Amino acid sequence: MYTYPYPRPAVTVDAVLIGNRNSVLLIERAREPYKGKWALPGGFIELNESLEDACRRELEEETGLRIGELKQFKAFGAVDRDPRHRTISVIFYAFTEDELIACAGDDAAKAQWFPITHLPGLAFDHQQILDEFITEILSRP
Repeated sequence: MYTYPYPRPAVTVDAVLIGNRNSVLLIERAREPYKGKWALPGGFIELNESLEDACRRELEEETGLRIGELKQFKAFGAVDRDPRHRTISVIFYAFTEDELIACAGDDAAKAQWFPITHLPGLAFDHQQILDEFITEILSRP
């Protein structure tokens, strides 16, 4: 294992899962930061997994859902996006034919589908992520 004399950012992944009625699956955070706020399912990558595998794992841990193919959307890395430390998040997405039944797990208190145009207050920069996703993916002809 290498050690470096300078700080490094953490890498996370988040999943945008879109149901057939333009709904998005969110989790209610059970822990700080933003305990009680809604967020995209996601979390920190492990050193031995790919970004896509990490996103699948986090999605399953927090919602109980297993998703096959995920597509990479983009990365978000504003300096202050996570109050704990410097974090860069790579966003993945998938579309489902139905609103799959999700069961909260790991550090999620609840898992629930919301109409993408009527979202609760979101943690971190997840509103910005979804706004850009709507503009760049959902609004494409």
